[in-house]
Amino acid sequence: MKPVKFKGQNCTFAVNQPEYLPLPAHRVENSERGEVIFCGSASFKERIKILFTGRIWCSLLMFGKPLTPSFFTGNKWEMFNKKVFKEYCKKESQS
Repeated sequence: MKPVKFKGQNCTFAVNQPEYLPLPAHRVENSERGEVIFCGSASFKERIKILFTGRIWCSLLMFGKPLTPSFFTGNKWEMFNKKVFKEYCKKESQS
């Protein structure tokens, strides 16, 4: 999966860091959570694998810091729907 540019992005992380791919993102202004939204695109082969397994793998580099809550979805509008996001966060904190 590769990061992709998208309508609404307002910054790009890791622009001058050759060890990482540049990450187009939308940094939510005035967010108490420090929210950053990004988008990735799967190759045809990855799409087939996801279709049959229903799984997406993720690696987050935490550099020894606490794990940050992460939210994955196939519907970008869920990122902006605070009710969906709050329900997700509540569910995650209970598990």
